[in-house]
Amino acid sequence: MKKTYILDTNVILYSPIAILTFGDSDVVIPEIVLEELDSFKKNKNDLGANARYAARLIDDFRKKGKLNKGVKLPGGGKLRVEMNHHDIKMPPSWDKSKPDNRIIQVCIGLKKNGEDVCLITKDTFERIKADTMDIEVEDFYEKIVPEDESQYTGRIELYISKDNITEFYKNKYIDMDNISCYIESTQEYTAPKLYINEFVILRCVDNPKQTALGRFDGEKIAQLNFTDMSPIGISPRNVGQKFMQEALFTDADKAPLVIIKGPAGTAKTLFSLAVGLHNILEDNMKKYRRILVCRPNVTMDEDIGFLPGTEREKIFPFMRPILDNLEILVDSDEKERYKNEKELADKIKELFDRRIIDTEAVGYLRGRSIVKNWLIIDEAQNLTPKQVKSIITRVGIGTKLLLIGDPEQIDQPFLDSRSNGLSYASEKMKGSKLCYQVTLKHSECERSPLAYEASRKL
Repeated sequence: MKKTYILDTNVILYSPIAILTFGDSDVVIPEIVLEELDSFKKNKNDLGANARYAARLIDDFRKKGKLNKGVKLPGGGKLRVEMNHHDIKMPPSWDKSKPDNRIIQVCIGLKKNGEDVCLITKDTFERIKADTMDIEVEDFYEKIVPEDESQYTGRIELYISKDNITEFYKNKYIDMDNISCYIESTQEYTAPKLYINEFVILRCVDNPKQTALGRFDGEKIAQLNFTDMSPIGISPRNVGQKFMQEALFTDADKAPLVIIKGPAGTAKTLFSLAVGLHNILEDNMKKYRRILVCRPNVTMDEDIGFLPGTEREKIFPFMRPILDNLEILVDSDEKERYKNEKELADKIKELFDRRIIDTEAVGYLRGRSIVKNWLIIDEAQNLTPKQVKSIITRVGIGTKLLLIGDPEQIDQPFLDSRSNGLSYASEKMKGSKLCYQVTLKHSECERSPLAYEASRKL
């Protein structure tokens, strides 16, 4: 029997082309969904843009036939707008005027008519309510990203002999023929499958404590080049940070995109700023013109657009995490750093006044070509796949783009650890010779003993 998928409003707001992704199955849009989409059409943010795109898409199908009867989709199914089933009984306590309940009512009505119904919604509570009414229900993922444990990390452990480790240090590389991967489920060693630019921990088979670090360059495992660097007095304290530093120090012509995932306290933002400042101050701005920091939670639309002040003054309250890291970088003496708060604030202010560092709303990146910038997108897990694509395609010659964030800490209502733009970019860009990436572990939290304990236990 052909499947009938009923789409919730939030699915279309998340991805307007969701209508086209169900192959030869039928797609149903309850009339209440059109009403909700209509209420978003004037918004200046991405939700408004998606509502308008969906309206144009549905209108194109309207021109090909009657939407209440069904219009053929490219995949072979039909798209229709459902207006009926208002007489279906619902639990007495449910508010009949609530859109979620009306959508479930449509699902029940279609199921009673013999259709094989599945509700598609990104609303967790609506999925729960639909399940209580024996309606099949699923979340929607526009781009297929694996579950958390299976997502690409940009790092792998491999095993070699003691002689091979000695050879690796001598020659600064080792061929793949001498390397094996341990499969825990089968307890067997096998030839590894690596992606280009994947970082490698080489462990000695006879003595696992004896290790070496490298990177797969597409043909062989090569030694890292920047493990001994200390940008602005900051040195890597663990393997993950060494991999991260290697990715950050690699020139923009070789690695214009760096993706760093990891829990709080693993110094993602700190190292991103430190290496950026090192490159700009040491090279006297020859390599990069400035550090440009953006955060997805700064929209600069109707939320704060009418507040008084310059663009920087409006954005600054959202940049407190960036300022916290700059306090550490502008004064490396932990004992003296906070004795003179005004002097510390003046040092940071000078970086902004000289435009060594600048801040900008993510929305202002649209349509630009960003050249020779050290571009940091902090909290990138709050981007959608569409937004992250838009940002990456803004990168011009000489710019290095850093996408950093924690997929476990999402603030956007329609995103989760699989559907966010950071995880999507990580999966889609793995294997690209222009992208370096690494996922830091909870055990690599260096903020404080308490931060490490919390990341491990909570």
